[in-house]
Amino acid sequence: MSIRYSKHLPAAVFGSDLLLLNIALYNSHLITFDTYLVQNTSAIFIAVVNIAWIIVSLASRNFNIKRPLVLRDNINKFLLTLIYNLLLVFSIIYFFKIYDISRSEVMISYSLFFLLIIIHRSILFFFLDYYRKKGYNHRQILIIGDENIAARLVSSFSHHPEYGYDLTDFITENQISNMPEDLLVNNILAKRPDEIFICYKEMNGELLKKLIRIGDENFIKIKVVSDLILSNNYAQLVNYDSVPVLHITSHPEISFKIRVLKRCFDVLFSTGVMVAGAPAFLILYIVTKSTSKGPAFYKQERIGRHEKPFYIYKFRSMFIDAEKFGPQLSSENDPRITKWGRVMRKTRLDELPQFWNVLKGEMSVVGPRPERQHFIEKIVEKTPNYKKLLRLKPGLTSIGQVHYGYAENIDQMRTRMRYDLLYLQNVNLNSDLDIIYKTVKVMIQRKGK
Repeated sequence: MSIRYSKHLPAAVFGSDLLLLNIALYNSHLITFDTYLVQNTSAIFIAVVNIAWIIVSLASRNFNIKRPLVLRDNINKFLLTLIYNLLLVFSIIYFFKIYDISRSEVMISYSLFFLLIIIHRSILFFFLDYYRKKGYNHRQILIIGDENIAARLVSSFSHHPEYGYDLTDFITENQISNMPEDLLVNNILAKRPDEIFICYKEMNGELLKKLIRIGDENFIKIKVVSDLILSNNYAQLVNYDSVPVLHITSHPEISFKIRVLKRCFDVLFSTGVMVAGAPAFLILYIVTKSTSKGPAFYKQERIGRHEKPFYIYKFRSMFIDAEKFGPQLSSENDPRITKWGRVMRKTRLDELPQFWNVLKGEMSVVGPRPERQHFIEKIVEKTPNYKKLLRLKPGLTSIGQVHYGYAENIDQMRTRMRYDLLYLQNVNLNSDLDIIYKTVKVMIQRKGK
C-alpha cells in the first residue's frame, strides 16, 4: 500500500504561505528603509500582519488544495483571504491608533506577497499534476448508479490522470435497490473508497440520503454526477439556498493562470522591445516627421475588451486628413498612404507604438486586432459571433493578421475573424509565442500591406 502524503499538504501550504508572507514583509522593509533590522512601528506592523494572517487563513482554510486542481479558483480564494487580512490589519491599526506606518512598506509587502503566492501556487500545481500523472497520490473511488453516466465519468478520468483517481468498483442502481442497507454499507466499506461518485438520471431521494449518511459517518466524500452532457466546459454550479443550479455559457473563460502569465509576458516583452528598440523608435520618428507634413504619431479610437473604447497609437503612415470623408479601410494602392508609410506598412513598423498600449493594459501583444465602432457594427450585422472577440484584450498582432493580413472590406474582415475565433478557443502562451514568431517572419519578408 502506497504512503499517502496528501494529508500533510494543507499544513505544508499553510506553513509555506506564512514563510512567503514574512519574506515579503522583511524584503519590503529592506526596500523601504535599506535594512532588514525592524524596529518601532515596522516591528508592530509585521507582528500584526502575521497574527491577522494566521487568524484569517485558519478561518477561510485557503490552504486546502482540492481536486481537480484549478489554479484560478485557488488564487481567487487566496485573494479573498488577503482582502480580509487587510481589513483586519487596518482595523487593528485604526483601533490602536498606529498611524506612522510607512504606506510604501504596506503596499510593497502585499504586492510582493501576492506575486510570491502566484509563483508558489503555479509551481505547486505543476508538481502535483506531474506527480499524479506518474501514478502517485491517487484516491480510490467507488461509482454508483447509471452505467452510461459512469462510463463517461471513467472515460473522463482516464483522459485526465492528473485528477489522481483509481476506480475500485461500480455498483448499479438495480444492485443497490435489491440490497439490504447493512449489506450495502459493508460492500462500500470493504472497498475502502476515499470518494463515492453517484451517477443518476432519476435518483431515489431516500437512497441518496442513505448514501450521504454512509459517507458522513465514514468520512467518505460524496459527489453527485447528473446525466447532463455539455458540448463545452463552460459551466458553473451556483447554489440558490438548497437548489443547485448550473450556470452555462457559450464562451470559454480564460483561466486566471493564463491571464496572469499573459499579462506578465506582455509587460516583460513590451518593456524589452521599447528599451532595446529605443534607437529604432527615434529613427522612425525622425523619418516619419521629415518625409511628410503632420505629426509623427497618429492616434485613433478603437474598441477594446468589454467594448471599452481607447486610443490606439501608430507611426503616421497616411497624409493628414486622410479620413475627412469618414471612416475608410485602406487598400493596397491607397493614394492616402505616404511613400514612407508604405514602407512601414510592409514591415508593420507603424504598429510599434502600440507597445505603449500594451504596457497601459489596453492591449495584449497577441489578440484579435481592435476595430472601430463603425466597422464593428457592420460586421455584427452579418456575423454576430464577432462580439465573442470583445471578451479578449485586443492584440498588437493576431493569428488572423498573420494568416490573412489586413482587410480591405467588411467581408474580408469577417473572413479574418474566423482565425481569431479559433484563437479564442485555445488561448495559451505557446500559441502566443508561435504567432509572434510568424509575425516577425511577415515583417522580415515585408508581406504586410
